[in-house]
This record gives sequence, C-alpha cells and structure tokens, in this order.
Amino acid sequence: MSDFFSKVYEVVKLIPPGRVTSYGAIAIYLGTAGSARMVGWAMNASHSHPEFVPAHRVVNRNGLLTGKHHFDTPNAMKELLENEGIKVKNDQIVNFKKHFWDPAKELGMD
Repeated sequence: MSDFFSKVYEVVKLIPPGRVTSYGAIAIYLGTAGSARMVGWAMNASHSHPEFVPAHRVVNRNGLLTGKHHFDTPNAMKELLENEGIKVKNDQIVNFKKHFWDPAKELGMD
C-alpha cells in the first residue's frame, strides 16, 4: 500500500460518525489539492486495509454517494450513513453542508 493511501486512511478514520467529507477536502488537507481522484482510489482499496476505514463517510463534492458501487451491496453505503443519522435521497446526502466535516478546519492544516 502506498504512503499516500495510508495518509488518506488516517484522515478518514478521524471523521466522526454522523459526519461526511469529500475526496477533494481530504486531498487539500494532505497538501495534494489536485488528487481527489487518487483519494477515491484509496477509498476503493480501503476494504483491504487491516483496520476499519469508514469509507462510507467520503462522498463527492456535491454530497453524492459516488463510491457506493465499491461496497458489498448497492445500498450498503446509504444504509451505513443512515444508521449514523444522515438522510440520503436519490444517492445524495440531504443537508450536505450540515454534515460536512472539513479536515482542514477540524484538524488544522499541517
């Protein structure tokens, strides 16, 4: 596993239940602003990480569940979010701004 993926997983593990962030917000926090797609690749591979990575809490910049196809079932991502109190309608988080967790603000920029 790459060092970049490890850094992504460490950030994702800090997202509190009931909150979500975006691929781009993680990339910005890590100092690699143009690498949102690589964050997505890390999320797709997160199931092989030895520790639990709450990949369901990472969505696209509009709150869409773009990674849902990488879960065991098509509705698993939605169900995990709803179990944490986040409403999802048409594969998009309702009131996305309310639930958004920005690692740059919450953790401070390194």
